[in-house]
Amino acid sequence: MNLNVTPLDFQPANELGVEIVERKGIGHPDTICDALAEKLSAELCKFYKEKFGFVLHHNVDKGLLLGGSASPKFGGGEITAPIEIYLVGRAIKEYKGIKVPVEEFAIEGTKEWLKENIHALDPEKDVKIHCLVRPGSVDLVDIYMRQLETGVPLANDTSFGVGFAPFDEVENIAFNVEKVLNSKEMKKKYPEIGEDIKVMCVRKRDVIDVTIACAFVDRFVKDINDYIEKRENVRKIAEEVARKYTNREVLIHVNTGDDDKRENVYITVAGTSAEAGDDGEVGRGNRVNGLITPYRPMSLEAAAGKNPITHVGKLYNITAMEICEAVVKEIPEVKEAYCYIVSQIGKPISEPLALDVKIRTEDGKVEAYKDKIEPIAREHLSNIGNIWKRLVDGEIVVY
Repeated sequence: MNLNVTPLDFQPANELGVEIVERKGIGHPDTICDALAEKLSAELCKFYKEKFGFVLHHNVDKGLLLGGSASPKFGGGEITAPIEIYLVGRAIKEYKGIKVPVEEFAIEGTKEWLKENIHALDPEKDVKIHCLVRPGSVDLVDIYMRQLETGVPLANDTSFGVGFAPFDEVENIAFNVEKVLNSKEMKKKYPEIGEDIKVMCVRKRDVIDVTIACAFVDRFVKDINDYIEKRENVRKIAEEVARKYTNREVLIHVNTGDDDKRENVYITVAGTSAEAGDDGEVGRGNRVNGLITPYRPMSLEAAAGKNPITHVGKLYNITAMEICEAVVKEIPEVKEAYCYIVSQIGKPISEPLALDVKIRTEDGKVEAYKDKIEPIAREHLSNIGNIWKRLVDGEIVVY
């Protein structure tokens, strides 16, 4: 194994003078695109496996959301032009005489996901879905199909993945504030809270500013006073969550663009800016760990929708993250780990060109832990062929 273990010889993110962490919630247009691309990939995986015994080549990672038009108002407005969703990519649409219903998976899967996850949106009425999926190129399909001869998936690209662990306090705040506000329990209790929630955390020394953009659903808000009261409720909920992860001073701000006097506030018809204010695209949102972390290693790969058998842009980011999580969990002396993995196109995906693990330890020693890290890395690489099942089952989420 081409394993390199080196020290994290720079200041931890949570000790820097400034740290920035962002999370785009499930109803953000970019996250919607990621989720729908991943949903289509999962449906294809299930069909391919059931009909042919293995997962066929596909990459459906080029989705786009074109925002609609809407006229929100207190008590309930209307969507005046539909949201348009384009699912774009490559997939084998016929194999051994059996047609693959790609378009049906795209359209019905999108409607199903939107119904389950955007509670105030009617996808039958307010969304148009376009499936623009074509067969893949001959050379990439050939590389993919070679695994049938060798039994070993071959990397379909020369690319890299990165990961780190554990989350620090600011990262935990960004991740969990959105998770709580967008939980099913919260929607039942407070249906006025839409799913388009973006959390931006900025720590300056020992003060953490948490700025939340939260789309409110207009039909559950009577007037400006009711809105102000419900906005304050979101602030209190977020503050309660944040306090669980830090002892530093936390300042919560919700919808700072509001002008209460002019009643120009963040209300929507469906709980997402996709209805009018924003467009979306696969790969522009959260990384595979659910966060955007400029003070940590990140890959620009759009993981969602990529095939989970040979696409290193997806698999290596997941694997790097999980190696880091395992290292800090299984080796108590390691307080922090970063992992970088790079592939070479056409080579076995379980044999990366390089795997670099950087660690921060209590005693400052590094080389002494290489023998403990190597079996962890080897185990995760050997299990890379099972990641697709965990993705299809929803055990792993890449956004």
